[in-house]
Amino acid sequence: MEENSKKDHRALLNQGEEDELEVFGYRDHNVRKALCLVASVLTCGVLLLVFYWRPQWRVWANCIPCPLREADTVLLRTTDKFQRYMRKKVFCLYLSTLKFPVSKKWEESLVADCHSIINQALIKPELKLRCIQVQKIRYVWNNLEKQFQKVGLLEDSNSCSDIHQTFGLGLTSEEQEVRRLVCGPNTIEVEIQPIWKLLVKQVLNPFYVFQAFTLTLWLSQGYIEYSVAIIILTVISIVLSVYDLRQQSVKLHNLVEDHNKVQVTIIVKDKGLEELESRLLVPGDILLLPGKFSLPCDAILIDGSCVVNEGMLTGESIPVTKTPLPQMENTMPWKCHSLEDYRKHVLFCGTEVIQVKPSGQGPVRAVVLQTGYNTAKGDLVRSILYPRPLNFKLYSDAFKFMVFLACLGVMGFFYALGVYAYHGVPPKDTATMALILLTTTVPPVLPAALTIGNVYAQKRLKKQKIFCISPQRINMCGQINLVCFDKTGTLTEDGLDLWQTVPTTDNCFQEAHSFASGQAVPWGPLCAAMASCHSLILLDGTIQGDPLDLKMFEGTAWKMEDCNVDSGKFGMSVSNIIKPGPKASPSPVEAIATLRQFPFSSSLQRMSVIAQLAGENHFHVYMKGAPEMVARFCRSETVPKDFPQELRKYTVQGFRVIALAHKTLKMGNLSEVEHLAREKVESELTFLGLLIMENRLKKETKPVLKELSEAHIRTVMITGDNLQTAVTVAKNSEMIPPGSQVIIVEANEPEEFVPASVTWQLVENQETGPGKTETCVYTGNSSTPRGDRGSCYHFAMSGKSYQVVFEHFTNLLPKILVNGTVFARMSPGQKSSLIEEFQKLNYYVGMCGDGANDCGALKVAHAGISLSEQEASVASPFTSKTANIKCVPHLIREGRAALVSSFGVFKYLTMYGIIQFISALLLYWQLQLFGNYQYLVQDVAITLMVCLTMSSTHAYPKLAPYRPAGQLLSPPLLLSIFLNSCFSCIVQISAFLYVKQQPWYCEVYQYSECFLANQSNFSTTMSLERNWTGNTTLIPGSVLSFETTTLWPITTINYITVAFIFSKGKPFRKPIYTNYIFSFLLLAALGLTIFILFSDFPVIYRGMELIPTIASWRVLILVATLTQFCVAFFVEDAILQNHELWLLIKREFGFYSKSQYRTWQKKLAEDSNWPPTNRTDYSGDGKKGFYINRGYESHEQIPERKFKLGSQPTEQHFWTRL
Repeated sequence: MEENSKKDHRALLNQGEEDELEVFGYRDHNVRKALCLVASVLTCGVLLLVFYWRPQWRVWANCIPCPLREADTVLLRTTDKFQRYMRKKVFCLYLSTLKFPVSKKWEESLVADCHSIINQALIKPELKLRCIQVQKIRYVWNNLEKQFQKVGLLEDSNSCSDIHQTFGLGLTSEEQEVRRLVCGPNTIEVEIQPIWKLLVKQVLNPFYVFQAFTLTLWLSQGYIEYSVAIIILTVISIVLSVYDLRQQSVKLHNLVEDHNKVQVTIIVKDKGLEELESRLLVPGDILLLPGKFSLPCDAILIDGSCVVNEGMLTGESIPVTKTPLPQMENTMPWKCHSLEDYRKHVLFCGTEVIQVKPSGQGPVRAVVLQTGYNTAKGDLVRSILYPRPLNFKLYSDAFKFMVFLACLGVMGFFYALGVYAYHGVPPKDTATMALILLTTTVPPVLPAALTIGNVYAQKRLKKQKIFCISPQRINMCGQINLVCFDKTGTLTEDGLDLWQTVPTTDNCFQEAHSFASGQAVPWGPLCAAMASCHSLILLDGTIQGDPLDLKMFEGTAWKMEDCNVDSGKFGMSVSNIIKPGPKASPSPVEAIATLRQFPFSSSLQRMSVIAQLAGENHFHVYMKGAPEMVARFCRSETVPKDFPQELRKYTVQGFRVIALAHKTLKMGNLSEVEHLAREKVESELTFLGLLIMENRLKKETKPVLKELSEAHIRTVMITGDNLQTAVTVAKNSEMIPPGSQVIIVEANEPEEFVPASVTWQLVENQETGPGKTETCVYTGNSSTPRGDRGSCYHFAMSGKSYQVVFEHFTNLLPKILVNGTVFARMSPGQKSSLIEEFQKLNYYVGMCGDGANDCGALKVAHAGISLSEQEASVASPFTSKTANIKCVPHLIREGRAALVSSFGVFKYLTMYGIIQFISALLLYWQLQLFGNYQYLVQDVAITLMVCLTMSSTHAYPKLAPYRPAGQLLSPPLLLSIFLNSCFSCIVQISAFLYVKQQPWYCEVYQYSECFLANQSNFSTTMSLERNWTGNTTLIPGSVLSFETTTLWPITTINYITVAFIFSKGKPFRKPIYTNYIFSFLLLAALGLTIFILFSDFPVIYRGMELIPTIASWRVLILVATLTQFCVAFFVEDAILQNHELWLLIKREFGFYSKSQYRTWQKKLAEDSNWPPTNRTDYSGDGKKGFYINRGYESHEQIPERKFKLGSQPTEQHFWTRL
């Protein structure tokens, strides 16, 4: 019973998704609430402040646990490492408020959709639904599933026929009203936060509350000028923060404002067409697409086709063709209805419809799938409003340091209590001074200082046309040691040049047709396939679409016409009409019409069309795609026997190879063609030949890869292209250096009597010189000698092999990844999976791609860089407007500079707190403290200025061959702080004790008569009044003393020298003198301090509350500080920042990196049998039987039988999404 109660108390929200949350049920308890109210009054509101910072404490204090179905308050906790809490109130929606009567009978459904959560969530007879709103998404309590579930979308469990039959005619007006009430408006509203609300949020920040407490203490001790200066700076800081937040809020509001004002036309069941504002749309509405149109929601296309620009989503402004969801009579969820990517049927919110093509049965129609913040655009806005926290060592280490400094402050607190109590100071004054010492160690500008480096880096990146929507990731870029690149459009040119076609006849390859001659492709099935099998569109008289399709079409010299011109000849709605152009080869065909299109998908690696030649009654199927894939769908007798050798001949030279195929459809009925399944169309094809395209490297690729290699940053290629082509491009770009060996890893799924296997093949150069070719050979039993192989080898594998290894050889996967360089024929899901596997090996991974098929990988990587024309897209945290990979080293350089700057500022502020703490401890010994203006000069004129400008030093132009330290708790950094603290402590204590030994010394506050009588010994130009004791009134202490006069210049100069020492330039930043403002401020501060030290002006001495001393003592103070600087600078620069020295120490003492990839590299270097080049491994060879990864779960259907060339074209999916 108790277990059931606990189970009912807790549930998961968005299970298995990126934003998964745990939800706990609680009920208000009146007695607890009353006790908390009394405690809040007694603590003067402090308890309320604590509850504001810790919402979980508020819930635990005010409520008692209860089952979720009875809860009036829920506590939400993220399931990531950060375990963040949120508190939400449960609210109810009452259907009795609707204008029409709602049935209270249990058996009657509220909405027609039998899968809808609304029916399961309705509580009868009260007619209410229990809801919570979390991060702009509404959830309702599902009584059957016993959990909160999203509303504002159609359920995934709907099948294709459900969507067509349930929603095809539209919703009734009553059902629309119900859905509007439950799902809320279809708006993406970003509230412009009122200034007062932003102000309150900022002021209630723990840091500012702590600062307010600190300033209250200073003011109570008469440090008025200093406190006022800090208050002014704090107010300026808060105002700037509020202004920045307000501007972001306004900018985001303006970005989405137009989305909520679109006029749309929908179909209402039994009423016909109705025009309304897009904010009134609900999931299930039928939306008519008139033409050019900005989509206000996510929708599933059910009739007609259209072309959209998805630049907002992918960063690529290439027209994408959307096809209608087929009417399939099965119960499978609509997303899994076929092998095709379901996104080809979905129109995403925020994208632009640029062309519509009705099917002939009326206008283009779509069913509203998701509304409001559930949409693709809503997801982008939510990711900006609620960014994911980063698990970066710097931030967790910074918190530990803050705790350490606070502990120092606590020690100082008890020290001050002891000293002041010993001297018999009244308890009130004792407590006040102890609290002041407690606040000394934590610098007030620490949080702001840690982020300012990112602000400077972001501005510099913007100048390089690199835009960032996640500034926290900039520091993480400084740790990147592996960069993954997409190939096409990233390493190589986006546009391809036609090289030649290789047609086939009678199962044999024929003479190639070269495009260098300038002649178009001769007429034939191959030419017809090139002219029709593409997704190009005619927009305002210009042909637009994928660059590869465009080049292929241009090679035929045919032209595209508006489909409305001659569509009457073909008897049905057509996508494109293509006619021979003036330069085309002679053709007996007047025109070709594309009737139906099965779009290209990265996971399927192919596309196909159904076309009709003018004057014919039958139809043709044309397919193009990856050669290996196309060959599988062709009859084996039509595929040339030397197909693998011919394909290899071109791929090893780095050419992009496309295969084409064809078949005639023996049917004359147009409706049959419209309802044909893709599986039926793509079968029993005839192989037509190969299209060879030259894929040139971008001119920036080789130098950038060389720069990364010299910086010891690993580079990896992840592409959807052919494996041999990818290996050749990797060699040409020197991603695989000359002389390195390439081992191809080929893995096969288990068959009936044969377990899964992995074969290791060595690629060997057979010839040298410009015309060299390579062959893939088995090394057989003649194992390559260890000395010949060395450590310079690279693994290359396909997506199919990766999938097999992932499922059946998990023990091999890290070994392959440590030296894996080329991963080809990878699906989008596999790209994301691969990056996650690299991250498990403790690599900091960057990913650079074009943003289309790489969206998942760009998001998963530590730093995803999309090459795009968009300033910001949902695709990745970083977007480069310059379409080449030069942005990668730029980003790494800025990341390293920002990281080193953050470390430098952190070290400086830590030392600032410690230096001040040491001087305060010494002065407290005789009940003294620095004066108002003494603190003012140190904190405002030096520390604040240093923090604002220290991070503005630019990144060093050359990447160093090693990374900066990635964590604060590293030996060099800890030693740096420890040794500098020791130097400062030694100098301050020595000066404090030595000044007491001087013949002219006297305890000023106890012997003021002695001091005033002998003041002429020190300065003949000074005249002091008897009441000159500063403005600190604590008795018997005073600011005025020889100790403060001695310690103040020492600590002040120490602040300046420490700032200089921690502002190291090369190898990650430019020299300090290039940061002109910072250098000037340091020199000015040093000059001012020395001027105050050596001046004999009464006004300055009186204002600074110093005592004039003999010149030799002042010189001694300066010499002591300069000596300390020289020692500290030598230790920091020659020892602590000496990379080679630390490497030597690590080697001598046997310290090794704990990173997984380093451990594997060490193991494999010691393994004489690695890399394997002479065997095939089977999954049953392990001691514990089969190496099967039970954690793997496929979300796509995998056909039971393997497809072999010549058998039925059933597709075996090795590249299923993870």
